[in-house]
Amino acid sequence: MTSYSNIDKFLTHLSVSKNASHNTLSAYKRDLSAFNEYITKKSGDALKASADDVNSYKSFLTTKGFSSSSVSRAMSSVRSFYKFLLVDGTIKDNPSKNLKNDKVEKKSFEVLTSDEVEKLLEQPDRNTLKGIRDKAMLELMYATGMKVSELISLNVSDINLQLGYVTCHNEATQKHDRTIFLYPAAISSVKNYIDTSRKFLIQEDDPALFINVNGSRMTRQGFWKILKQYVSSAGIKKSITPHTLRHSFATHLLENGADIYDIKELLGHVDIASTQIYANYLKSKIKDSYLKFHPRA
Repeated sequence: MTSYSNIDKFLTHLSVSKNASHNTLSAYKRDLSAFNEYITKKSGDALKASADDVNSYKSFLTTKGFSSSSVSRAMSSVRSFYKFLLVDGTIKDNPSKNLKNDKVEKKSFEVLTSDEVEKLLEQPDRNTLKGIRDKAMLELMYATGMKVSELISLNVSDINLQLGYVTCHNEATQKHDRTIFLYPAAISSVKNYIDTSRKFLIQEDDPALFINVNGSRMTRQGFWKILKQYVSSAGIKKSITPHTLRHSFATHLLENGADIYDIKELLGHVDIASTQIYANYLKSKIKDSYLKFHPRA
């Protein structure tokens, strides 16, 4: 069986057994196809690759100018592939077993304080159709921790105001839809928008929950412009993006005692490592406070 056939078999395993999304499968396929092409040119067959061959590929990626995070991701794909082949019985020795990733520089992110969130949420003018809509969007973003792409993809049918929850559709696959309950202020804002503003903004029979001034579904760019406007009027000096509300949602829940595994489910993370960044952020914040305020620090 060729290496490409084994890659296809591995991808099928991820899809069926791990419920991997289309984006995840595409990333694995891209990584492993590039690795297989390199190994084929170097030694002829990825199934017969040695540990030196695998390390050589890692060095090759580095010399080509790939970032440490990109190299780490690519080699993680290679490790997973060989681990599968070993368990499957296709190979008897794993050439990537001693492969170690270089330390990846952690990316920082901005988080709003609770007071800043309150200021932001108070900015929309609820005496206007646009302000009513904007208030509902901001409340829903902070109430759920959704990505902006998930927010704008919502349909009216995804909201259950009577029971107080929203069904959030994963942008990559419908297999990871999640139900998120809403706090009363968010329910009230969305209900007010649906009952008043939306029916005047919409021009056609569109299922979209949030409508722009042209009468069609809100776009990412549209929401981004709206957010920038309110951040400015609130006097918030931080560099804010739509994802900042997601970061703030998760961090505030963790600060107030929520279980990290519950937060993982709310955010739709597949891997707990993705959620762990918020715990690491809080630890770093505590350390900074200690060093700043302890008299003998």
